[in-house]
Amino acid sequence: MELKDTPLKEEHLKLNALMSEFAGWFLPIHYGSVIEEAKHTRAKVSVFDIFHMGKFIVRENPDKSSLDSIITVPVTKMKTGKCKYGFLLNDSGTVIDDLIVFRIKEDEWMIVVNASNEEKDAKIISSKLSKSASFENISSKTAKLDVQGPLSSEIVSKIAGDKIKELKYFSCSVFNFFGGDYIISRTGYTGELGFEIYIDKDKVIELWKELLKFNECKPAGLGARDILRLEMGYPLYGDELTEDITPLEAGFERVLDFEKDFTGKQALLKQKKEGIRKTLIGIECNDRRQPRHLNKIFKNGKEIGFVTSGVFSPHLNRGIGMGYIFTDSAKAEDEINIVSEKGEISGKIAELPFLKETSLKYVC
Repeated sequence: MELKDTPLKEEHLKLNALMSEFAGWFLPIHYGSVIEEAKHTRAKVSVFDIFHMGKFIVRENPDKSSLDSIITVPVTKMKTGKCKYGFLLNDSGTVIDDLIVFRIKEDEWMIVVNASNEEKDAKIISSKLSKSASFENISSKTAKLDVQGPLSSEIVSKIAGDKIKELKYFSCSVFNFFGGDYIISRTGYTGELGFEIYIDKDKVIELWKELLKFNECKPAGLGARDILRLEMGYPLYGDELTEDITPLEAGFERVLDFEKDFTGKQALLKQKKEGIRKTLIGIECNDRRQPRHLNKIFKNGKEIGFVTSGVFSPHLNRGIGMGYIFTDSAKAEDEINIVSEKGEISGKIAELPFLKETSLKYVC
């Protein structure tokens, strides 16, 4: 859905707050220009309406944790106030969903999942927890705004206080503002310095309007977010991550804790032993044309894989994307061709991320 005429269409947030109780949240593709929104995020700061993400609270005794065996994240090893990226897997070791876990208290965790998987994830996680654990789906009552860009620290500190500047990467804490205590994490999906703010849905309009009072801050939509995440080589569920893909194939062994038991562990150990047959790679085109989902990838006339997603990158001034190829069928800098309905696009295998210099690099 497109929303034009910034600043904020207040009706959008009001409708989203209402819709979240019934049919779920919708996210605008853009408020003006997708390209300009992406550029503005990398240069200054943008706010993204991400209310649609699923959000759960799990409470249980960490010494008798059942959550630890459900997801790949080592929840009992996490320090309070830390966040970790991980996966919810099936017995075959493929991805039901990717997620971020926050340790809020010694015996309390928040799990943020993809919107399309909220209901499915809630059923799976809650059904596997022990009887002594409690599970709460707070998705419909908790809004989420992402403030991303080099100036995000300056903007958020004017709302939540200067202590926000002490927050480390992939950490979270509770801050008092707008008359309540709300979680803010130093996380994001853009590759820039950024914060994700979790707030009561009744306060989200007030927060959005307050953020947009700053001239440096503008709203950005789904289109810009897709450009920004692809420039950083971040996967998207439904494209790079599906129930046909394992974390090993997607290059995420680093977030799998093989020292503990978790659903899918044995299948992944078997895959490691037998060898990974397909690998996620970056695609950099030679011109502005962009690869599309499920376009075929060829090298020297031989089909070696397929595209998962692609965009035009305004910061590289060319098409970029990601895809899977047969392991060892090509390496970085090898020339490839993408076959689309409109002809062939020439390019090369690229190392991820595409952008190496962002504000995130200098503040981690």
